[in-house]
Amino acid sequence: MAVRKLKPVTPGQRHKIISTFDEITCAVPEKSLLEPLKRSGGRNHSGKMTMRYLGGGHKKMYRVIDFLRDKDGIPAIVKTVEYDPNRTGRISLVEYSDGEKRYIIAPHGLKVGQTVQSGKDIAPEVGNTLAMSDIPLGTIIHNIELRPGQGGILARSAGSYAQLLSREGKFAIIKLPSGESRMVLVNCKATIGSVSNPDHSIEKSGKAGRSRWFGRRPRTRGVAMNPVDHPMGGGEGRASGGHPRSRKGLPAKGFKTRAKKKDSNKYIIEKRKK
Repeated sequence: MAVRKLKPVTPGQRHKIISTFDEITCAVPEKSLLEPLKRSGGRNHSGKMTMRYLGGGHKKMYRVIDFLRDKDGIPAIVKTVEYDPNRTGRISLVEYSDGEKRYIIAPHGLKVGQTVQSGKDIAPEVGNTLAMSDIPLGTIIHNIELRPGQGGILARSAGSYAQLLSREGKFAIIKLPSGESRMVLVNCKATIGSVSNPDHSIEKSGKAGRSRWFGRRPRTRGVAMNPVDHPMGGGEGRASGGHPRSRKGLPAKGFKTRAKKKDSNKYIIEKRKK
């Protein structure tokens, strides 16, 4: 999983850094695991724009991903490693011994022909899904459940991972990609390894048009607006705009926005790094 820097033959290629897609083994997705994906263009049910800077983009289908990994004790063979336009990491098509096919988030280093499993009494190898109680301490994990049977919701983007630090009673302590350490029930599941495509963070579009392909429209800076449009707008000349804040007036860059009485605060041992 490497990246390539293009020669500046055109202005759009001068700063372009994209993936080589070396790990991709199949260009056509599994048809039975596709669903239509409707675009909102940032509009709500009445047609009013509620999210700015969204719209356009290439038409795409949704790949149904198995975040639950609930087929315990049944081995599955990795058939493909594929590109998914809906996420930054890669996905893998796995076929279980009973014939069922599912998509999973591909861990870094997963190869075609490899066998993956989930459940109890299985080896903690890359791609296998186990309960926190069965994973050795210090193991790198991803696709982590917060509630048993909910499906993995933590550490799912490209290159991300968490680490299992310790276990205390019915809770396991994990260190998340943000630097936060928190408690999770030991019967929650997680997958061994880190998510594929770790070089995603150094990719660069190279031109505005490539962002439009992804459905992102040009973003107007707050300081370039008028006072009626943004708290940071207005002023004579090129004014700095004051303390960074959102259009609604909520401060950013240093201001803590997490609710002080949030119910899950009791599970957080160490807060995320600034």
